[in-house]
Amino acid sequence: MTRHLQRELDRLKKRLLFLGAMVEERVRMARNAIKNRDGELAQKIIGTDYEIDDKEVEIEEECLKILALHQPVAVDLRFLSAVIKINNDLERVGDEAVNIAERVLILSKRKKYYIPFDYSLMAKKTEFMLNKSLDAVVNMDVDGAVKVCDSDDEVDNLQKKAYEVITQAITETPDKVDYLLNLLLISKHLERIADHATNIAEEVVYMIEGEIVRHGKLKDTDSFTH
Repeated sequence: MTRHLQRELDRLKKRLLFLGAMVEERVRMARNAIKNRDGELAQKIIGTDYEIDDKEVEIEEECLKILALHQPVAVDLRFLSAVIKINNDLERVGDEAVNIAERVLILSKRKKYYIPFDYSLMAKKTEFMLNKSLDAVVNMDVDGAVKVCDSDDEVDNLQKKAYEVITQAITETPDKVDYLLNLLLISKHLERIADHATNIAEEVVYMIEGEIVRHGKLKDTDSFTH
């Protein structure tokens, strides 16, 4: 690898991590918006989404430029391929934060209706998965990436619980269906953020090991944890 290519890759990684920090902040804001039914904070998330979109485009263009100018192979090519996918997943996480904010904005204008489901736990687990997936990128940590993938089932189970609780509430109080559907959508958007965090972790394994572990393949083997 030439020194110039190494500098380009190092700069690209810094850009990706900067985007990751931006996205993490939006997810943290979304969690707080859910907790406090904060319409003003929700509006801020929606109004700044363009910042993430712009960064995502810049990173993709940089990847394509490096591919065209340097024609990297082996490890460097895997790194660029993974960055392109991680970049896309981060942008999608930003979109899900906006989706949550849009739901919160609606709920903030209506009278609160209690359901027996703790959104704070699901939101914290989702935020934790995103944080740890980005830590795995920073440290090129296969074990950390595997732990993120293993956590995905926890969030899936919480989303199923939310579905059960909310559908029961809809049956009992059909006049609240619009309000309850917004709560259901929030749980779904949180679950999708966890899915994107899992995708990022899987790309870390690919970068380091050269093994594609998408579609649950990682759960079928313990070869990366020993």
